[in-house]
Amino acid sequence: MRALLDTHAFIWWANADPSLSSAARNAISDPTNEIYLSSATTWEMAIKIAIGKLTLSLPLDGVVQFQVQQYGFIPLLVEYEHTYRVRTLPLHHNDPFDRLLIAQAMVENLVLLTCDPKFVPYGVPTLW
Repeated sequence: MRALLDTHAFIWWANADPSLSSAARNAISDPTNEIYLSSATTWEMAIKIAIGKLTLSLPLDGVVQFQVQQYGFIPLLVEYEHTYRVRTLPLHHNDPFDRLLIAQAMVENLVLLTCDPKFVPYGVPTLW
């Protein structure tokens, strides 16, 4: 499976939070799966840290670097094609970060690891 982490899934994985579903946890920990981490996720986290909505035990770059090295997450940079796809998405969801993750999953043919029900109307495959 090729899957893209939603921001909450990445945070919950990194913190060993029990909010992460067993299906998502199994998918992430399965070494035969390719798990992608979007730069949109790290951007969203940076903003939340800056405005006081998110606190991490380590600096953001340290958390990301450790997770990428330890678990082999594949960095997914925001490409023009991803942003162009956002333009064509219906407005079922107003969160710009989630809309970008949806577009990336569509363009790259990835399953989104998310518990957000607002992703469903887009028809992008999800796992939770």
